[in-house]
Amino acid sequence: MKKIFVLFLLSVVGLFAQAETVKLGGRGTLTVYIGDNWSMETADYGDRRIIKIRPKGTHVNAHSELTVTFPETDRFDTKARLKMRVEIDAMKFAEQSVEGKARGKEFSLVGGYGYYCSFTDPDLIGKPPQEGNFKTISVGIIRLAADVVVEVSINADGFTSAPYNELLGAIEGMEFKAGAGR
Repeated sequence: MKKIFVLFLLSVVGLFAQAETVKLGGRGTLTVYIGDNWSMETADYGDRRIIKIRPKGTHVNAHSELTVTFPETDRFDTKARLKMRVEIDAMKFAEQSVEGKARGKEFSLVGGYGYYCSFTDPDLIGKPPQEGNFKTISVGIIRLAADVVVEVSINADGFTSAPYNELLGAIEGMEFKAGAGR
């Protein structure tokens, strides 16, 4: 059911989407599709690319950050290793969350594989949204290729909110195109 919902979101976003392509040097390109109500800012630091997705207006309290890295060693050559790393890295959020435990969920990706964990801030439950102070966070890692890894974070005011699902849909719908000669 979740996959159908995500595919629906991707098709709706596709009607009003903008495509942003990030060059990854000889490794290829990464295209992220976001709705017109979002903006994307990319910074190239040589050894990594940081992509920030933010709402264009202040009426939406959500954002996402993707950090694309290029590891020399493939530490995530199996889904099990990647899931374990995501759950271990997410423990710092789990200890302070309603969930209390990091449980890796698989991304529904066009290419590659990845996992994420989601957490709720117990101090913000039942309170009205506050700009820049998010009730929920999802953190994860996506392996697009042996030498292309994306660290993901999504901050929003709820896992069922439209902004959260638009950001999740943009991440799950991103397309990696390997560079020539790979």
